[in-house]
Amino acid sequence: MATTTIQLSQEMKKTLEGMKLHPRETYEEVLKRLLEDLHELNEQTKEEIDRAVHEIKAGKYRTHDQLQAELGF
Repeated sequence: MATTTIQLSQEMKKTLEGMKLHPRETYEEVLKRLLEDLHELNEQTKEEIDRAVHEIKAGKYRTHDQLQAELGF
C-alpha cells in the first residue's frame, strides 16, 4: 500500500469525518465506499438525475405545501 498526503479544508475533513460509519473507519474506507456508490449509478440513472436537476433549476417543481393543497391534506 502506498502512503500519500493530501490537503483538505477543515470543512471537507469534517464532512468526511461525519461520513464515517464508525469512529475507527479510515478516510480511505470512507472514500472507497463513496467511489463504489458512484460506480453503481448506471447511465440511465445519471441521465434522470441530470434531467431532474435541470427541471428544478427551471422552476419546474411543486413544494410540499403546494402538493398538500392540491391533494386536499
